[in-house]
Amino acid sequence: MSSRRLLKAASAIREVVSMAILTELRNPRVSGVTVTCVEMSPDMRQAKVHVSIMGSEKKQEECIDALQRSAGFLQAKINDRIETRYTPRLEFVMDKGVKHSIEVARILRDVLPPEDGNDDDGDDAPSETHDD
Repeated sequence: MSSRRLLKAASAIREVVSMAILTELRNPRVSGVTVTCVEMSPDMRQAKVHVSIMGSEKKQEECIDALQRSAGFLQAKINDRIETRYTPRLEFVMDKGVKHSIEVARILRDVLPPEDGNDDDGDDAPSETHDD
């Protein structure tokens, strides 16, 4: 299976799952979810859906559980919109990348000294003069 075909399938599945979660999934436990990427198995029978979820650890765990319980519904949406030989079985996992980048930014903010100057003083902006 070519990697280009896997990437195209993963992209299409990401789009379908994202839109279905946003517009069609009616589970109150599923909110603040962003599908960050999809990894396909070489035989295209499995798809690992990486999601970023806003909220506490408990809310994130509940949301992952709700997404996993909704996997059949989301697989049906994939089957309706994408023509493949097999509809991949979805597995939802937390994407730690977003949380990690927020943590790194917080650490940098704590370690680096605060900026003394204000960037909004207008010295860097080109001045415009109008002769009417």
